[in-house]
Amino acid sequence: MARQTEEGMTISACVIAGASSGAGKTTVSVGLMAALKRRGLTVQPFKAGPDYIDPSHHAAVCARPSYNLDTWMMGNKGVKRVFQRAISGADAAVVEGVMGLFDGKDGRAGEGSTAHLAKVLNLGVILVVDARSMAGSAAALVYGFERFDREVNLIGVIFNRVGSERHFRMLKEAVEGRCGAKVLGYLPKDEDVTMPERHLGLMMPSQSSGEAPGVERLADLAEKYLDIKGILEMSRVKATGILSRRDSVSFAAVIGKPHMVRIAVALDDAFCFYYRENLDILEELGAEIAFFSPLSDRGLPADTDGVYLGGGYPELHAPVLEANKSLRRELRDFARSGRPVYAECGGLMYLGRGIVDAGGRRFRMAGLFPWTSRMLSRRRSLGYREVTAGEGCPFLEAGQRIRGHEFHYSEMTPSPGTARAYMIKGGDGSKEPEGYVYRNTLASYVHLHFASNPEFAGGFVRMCGMTAAGGRGRINDKEAFCEEH
Repeated sequence: MARQTEEGMTISACVIAGASSGAGKTTVSVGLMAALKRRGLTVQPFKAGPDYIDPSHHAAVCARPSYNLDTWMMGNKGVKRVFQRAISGADAAVVEGVMGLFDGKDGRAGEGSTAHLAKVLNLGVILVVDARSMAGSAAALVYGFERFDREVNLIGVIFNRVGSERHFRMLKEAVEGRCGAKVLGYLPKDEDVTMPERHLGLMMPSQSSGEAPGVERLADLAEKYLDIKGILEMSRVKATGILSRRDSVSFAAVIGKPHMVRIAVALDDAFCFYYRENLDILEELGAEIAFFSPLSDRGLPADTDGVYLGGGYPELHAPVLEANKSLRRELRDFARSGRPVYAECGGLMYLGRGIVDAGGRRFRMAGLFPWTSRMLSRRRSLGYREVTAGEGCPFLEAGQRIRGHEFHYSEMTPSPGTARAYMIKGGDGSKEPEGYVYRNTLASYVHLHFASNPEFAGGFVRMCGMTAAGGRGRINDKEAFCEEH
């Protein structure tokens, strides 16, 4: 396979889309990635949409970071920039879609949809269809997908959960007799390769078998039942020229001189939800990333200038987080000193007084903010968010905007009374204040994508440099709710 290191070289790159959620996109994508890697190819994985868990399975299989691509959060230039850079040195790229092919931010199959992403990147789409209780009707389904948006290049179809060879022959005969897309194989019903799930989606690899569940079995099935050669040949694209030189300028060049700072990033089973591009942008702006574990490390990394607490599953590890008193105390003192801390969702929960888990048990957390996070039996919030910074935002100038996504099963009690940094606009057009501030600590339920406005990352890095040099930054002491534990 040719690599894309020289002008004019090609790479095999395709989008694995679903006819609907649950059709088997992840199963097919992981199986295809594993089969390609088994053949000695360097595979670059991607995930459409605001998902953290599928990319972790991709990375476990491909031994390369999986990047999120979302045209609503990142914009067309943003997804092109990430895609172009990430495929460097790869032989093949597999983009796992989100939900159904035409499901996006709204009902118009526009921004945020797998179809829009495929058009922006000019990649062929392979549609995964759940074939249970279906034969000739599969042709009608694929026929409709082909004609719904003719700008989408639907190059092939893979059937999932096929009952037998005879069943597959019927499906293949029906589709290829009425549709333009080529049938590229199938995966049979196999309960051994079912991906385990929990309330926020699939389990992380470290929470199941250490890597994507049943990956070897999936690779075997993909090799046996998928037309791997056909997929590689039909998805070959020119690897260069996706992004124009005008659009490929670095974030550092846009924001200004990099600041050499050290940012501690929480990474373990409790805090594991990060857009890989967010970390790359911080590094591009001069930050050294130092990973640490609130579960096992007794203190922050040496010479820490700022802290980034991502989302994850703190509620599942609350007893261990509570027991690590020295780390909770050091983090609280770090934030009280005015040094920058940025926390999203699970990080927000960790910075509060405590967490009440699904069984009603209460565990103490860092105690920087006044709330207790209580787990609910039903989802509390889901959807894209556009954030407008207010005067109290420590990392972004008032009036500037950045985009992200919110998805959680917890709520804060009592209602927070701290200063607010954001005004958030949801998918229904409603607006509400959010983004809770104490000194130079910012906590929010919204997972921001820094590519939508790298000035946020630039502000975070600059604040780390400013406070490390003895400055006070934008310290907000209006309401000091710190509590000693």
